[in-house]
Order: sequence, then structure tokens, then C-alpha cells
Amino acid sequence: MSHSRFSAAVLGIGLVWIGATWSPMASSAGEPPPAVEHLNEDPATTAPYSDAVRVGSTLYLAGNLGLDEKGNLVPGGITAEAEQTLENLKHVVEHNGSSLDRVTTCEVMLADIKERDAFNEVYKKYWEPGKFPARHAFGVTGLYLDARVEIACVAVGN
Repeated sequence: MSHSRFSAAVLGIGLVWIGATWSPMASSAGEPPPAVEHLNEDPATTAPYSDAVRVGSTLYLAGNLGLDEKGNLVPGGITAEAEQTLENLKHVVEHNGSSLDRVTTCEVMLADIKERDAFNEVYKKYWEPGKFPARHAFGVTGLYLDARVEIACVAVGN
């Protein structure tokens, strides 16, 4: 057997063993995995997703749009939508026992990637300079209600 085939076989066996013995949800002390809580501010919602899901002390937020209290997209383009979207995220994070300074990562979807700089002008107001969450942003071909921006994030509890 050649060296590369041997290495591939050993790597394959190692990955199978790791997959069979390791779980990201298992603790080292043999405790059961943390509970999964599906969190919705409106318990009567019919939306096919949760506002947030908590696993242990980690909070996973659904994508948020720049919607007002009535569920309408705020007028005013990317700047107005970005502000409302971030206020909505802030509300969900705080309602579920965390804060924006505990957000670890954000996923930003922009209807037009050319609006990234305008979005960033609003986004940077919500965090202390040098303490931004990890982030990836990308342009998409369409968002619900023809929104300009949608943001999902992950936070840890306080």
C-alpha cells in the first residue's frame, strides 16, 4: 500500500472513531446534553420558526427584518431598515436574557451588496469599537417583503 493510501485509510478510520465517540452536545462529565428551548415572545404565533432557540447558555436568533410593531417594513431604505433590524435584534436578545455585547456572531444578508457601506454606518453604532461580533455578510437575490437587510445572530447568556 502506498504512503498516501495508508494515510487516507488511517485518517478515515480516525474520523469514523471520532464520529462514533464524540458529540458536541455531550459534556466531559457524562452529563446529559443541555435542553433545547424554543423561545417566542408571542406564544400564539403561527410562524414556522422560533424567535430564538436557547441551548445551554447559547442563544440562536432567527433572522430579523426592519419591521415595525405592526409587522410592516419601515420605509426609508437601507439606513432605516438597518436601524430597525438592529433594534429588533436588540429586543429579542435582551428579552431572552442577554445583550448585544454578548453577541458572538452575526449573519447579514443584504438585498444589494453595494449597500454594505451604508449598512456598516448603522451597524457600528451598536457595538463598542474593536468589540464587534464575528460577521459574514453577503448579497442575496431576495428577502421577505422585499427587505433590504436581514440579520441573524448568536449570543451567549449574561
